Amino acid sequence: MTKTIHITSEEELPQVAAAILEATGHRTVVVFRGEMGAGKTTLIRAIAAALGSADTVTSPTFALVNQYKGADGRNIYHFDFYRIDDLREAYDFGYEEYFYSGDLCLVEWPEKIEALLPDDVITVRITVDSETARTFEIE
Repeated sequence: MTKTIHITSEEELPQVAAAILEATGHRTVVVFRGEMGAGKTTLIRAIAAALGSADTVTSPTFALVNQYKGADGRNIYHFDFYRIDDLREAYDFGYEEYFYSGDLCLVEWPEKIEALLPDDVITVRITVDSETARTFEIE
C-alpha cells in the first residue's frame, strides 16, 4: 500500500518523517529515490531529528556511510551510493553488516546497488513539484 504526502514547504517535513517511521514496522532499510536536489538528505535530516538525534546530518557522498545516534542510543546509518561505480565497492565496505544489523539504514541512490538491497525495503519516491513543493510516495 502506498501512502502519498504532498508538502509545500520544508517546515512540513517532520510529518513526512513521522509517516516513514510509522511505515517501517519491523523493516529497517529505507531507500530514497529522487532526482539530484529532490531533498533526500534534507528528509533524512528530518528523520534523524524525529528519532531524537542531535548529530549533524550531511550527505556521506565520499565516505559512503555516516552514523548517527538516536535518542534511544540506537544507530542510524545514512548511505549515499551516488559515487559507486561497481558493486564490489559496496561489498568492500561491508554493506551486509549494516543492512542486516537491525539498525535503521537510510539509503540514497539505491539504484547503484539495486541487486544488494534486501527484499523488504521501504521505498520513498520524491517528486519535485516546484521549488518548495514535493510529493512523497511511501511504499
